[in-house]
Amino acid sequence: MAYSSKYFLFFLFSAFSIIPFSHQHKHPLDSLTPNEFIQVQAIVNQSYPATNHNLTFQYLGLEEPNKQVVISWLDNYSTTPPPREALLIARIDQKTHEIIVDLSRKRIISDQIYDGYGYPLLTFEEQNAADNLPFKYAPFLSSISKRGLKIEEVVCGSFTIGWYGEKKKNGRIVKVMCYYLDGTVNLYMRPIEAITVIVDLEEMKIIHFQDRFMIPVPKAAGTDYRESEQRAPFEPQLKGIAVVQPDGPSFTIDGNRVRWANWDFHLSFDARAGPIISLASIYDTEKQKFRRVMYRGFVSELFVPYMDLTEEWYYRIFFDAGEYGYGLCGVPLEPLRDCPANAVFMGAFVAGQDGMPIEMHNVFCIFERNAGDVMWRHTETMIPEVLVTEVRPEVSLVVRMISTVGNYDYINDWEFKQIGSIKVTVGLSGLLEVRGSKYTHKDQIHEEVYGTLLAENTLGTHHDHFVTYYLDLDVDGESNSFVKSKLQTTRVTDQSSPRKSYWKVVSETAKTESDAKIKLGLESADLLVVNPNKKTKMGNLVGYRLIPGSVIGPLLTDDDYPQIRGAFTNYNVWVTPYNKSEKWAGGLYTDQSRGDDTLATWSSRNRRIENKDIVLWYTLGFHHVPYQEDFPLMPTLSSGFELRPANFFEYNPVLKVKVPNYVRWPNCSISGLA
Repeated sequence: MAYSSKYFLFFLFSAFSIIPFSHQHKHPLDSLTPNEFIQVQAIVNQSYPATNHNLTFQYLGLEEPNKQVVISWLDNYSTTPPPREALLIARIDQKTHEIIVDLSRKRIISDQIYDGYGYPLLTFEEQNAADNLPFKYAPFLSSISKRGLKIEEVVCGSFTIGWYGEKKKNGRIVKVMCYYLDGTVNLYMRPIEAITVIVDLEEMKIIHFQDRFMIPVPKAAGTDYRESEQRAPFEPQLKGIAVVQPDGPSFTIDGNRVRWANWDFHLSFDARAGPIISLASIYDTEKQKFRRVMYRGFVSELFVPYMDLTEEWYYRIFFDAGEYGYGLCGVPLEPLRDCPANAVFMGAFVAGQDGMPIEMHNVFCIFERNAGDVMWRHTETMIPEVLVTEVRPEVSLVVRMISTVGNYDYINDWEFKQIGSIKVTVGLSGLLEVRGSKYTHKDQIHEEVYGTLLAENTLGTHHDHFVTYYLDLDVDGESNSFVKSKLQTTRVTDQSSPRKSYWKVVSETAKTESDAKIKLGLESADLLVVNPNKKTKMGNLVGYRLIPGSVIGPLLTDDDYPQIRGAFTNYNVWVTPYNKSEKWAGGLYTDQSRGDDTLATWSSRNRRIENKDIVLWYTLGFHHVPYQEDFPLMPTLSSGFELRPANFFEYNPVLKVKVPNYVRWPNCSISGLA
């Protein structure tokens, strides 16, 4: 959502630093290096010199190379690697340019002007500039003064405005809303209601101001979440817990390639998507080779519609990846708090508005998790005078990034398990968006307030979070099919059994995109991506299945403008044929988009998907009804999904896994181990 940029830009450039050098890239899917950022900036500035043009870099990242070329190169490293190219989305003289730069030939090979609906990612710099304008605007200063507030305690944030059926394009504008500190850092709990400032980002000036009425600003007391500001009584403190790997981690990192146990994958960073997992392959001890599971996976979009219909709130409909940059909003991870003691940290780079590289320190952490879970076990009691117990503890590998998009903190985990599963989790924490109110007790409320009264003058607004994942599964090869295996109740109609019913599996292979659109929760089914060209020794198709977590869908009507833009959430599951240009579920240009370039519109072509290179799209979600426990800061709420082998192996792939070495502490023994 919106940033209170007055303070965030200070954090950004103190936590991040400009780096004028880089290591050489080793892999075609590596993120752009700092040198490459500088190279692109120089090439583009040469074509559009600042003396004659107004140029801003809205997005700069790797132009994904041709998939078949990458796969051919992986099969034979002696062949020529794919060309190294960069994609720049820039605003040049108030027009959107899509520019592709060939980094080896050091020149622009494509420069297209986009004049359709929607605008590119907002930059921190332009948000910060917009947020500072009200502090030099007399009507705003007067409104703050008449409320008895101190201007030096006010901070502001920029909000995208969306689209509500208007035929004419709006320019690149944002609405600036403000908050009050004065005794707390929890600014989101102290909104200054009813003041709206509209800013033209191109002209960087205020084009409209409105102050409708005065609502009490919620109190600061009890809102500060900093550890140093808490006072007794405290919760009981736990005794120390140590995570120790005296022999070091079991994983290795070579550039951006990560190897652990039976897994091998590539990790990169994108300003829009955040972490990108590529070329995830698992070693099959039976076949004595690595077998591909997923070519590429990442968060494609995060759709957050609020349900408050009041004048200052109805437009608060956010597309966090497409409008603000899910990766751009990544924050430095705190050792021992965000990540355990055995974590290894990695940084990344983004481009500033001027195109210069900015380093993001500790944006990823990678660690082995041993949470006391059991990978498999059995105790056999049926053999006379023999007790057999075999147990294998579960240890997994986690890749984590946290994206703080305004008030919300999203904890993103990609977890690799030895059984062959990839478990993907997103946790929601941070601060609610609350609306200031005249109410101090629920009994006073006799109207629709679109939320829960959490504290005096503080309404927590109802809203949703939908996270859509792009999952280009290549299950043992590129040609895959999507299979829906329904669990069908069947009645016993003859006298073959005293039972009256049972369930059986009825499998249907999706032939076109419309066959694969699924709203989960309506019926019991296993959802599989299979390789129709490969079978196990038993004759079963090799596959992976999608195991959803909590299942929800949108509650807005299909003709509501936010839902038209967010129509990719109408189904939890979509399957499309691979198309390099179809990456962003909400469209490439999401700010003020009109829903004409989304996953839903692409899929309406109803292309064939059987035995093709296909992409699985999965949307998980949360309907968030705020409760008082979410005030003043929300404990983490998580959901996710799992990609799990389904006849991919000939037998249990972890049958022969050895137990990790026990760590023996000096002067300490554990019963059974000493």
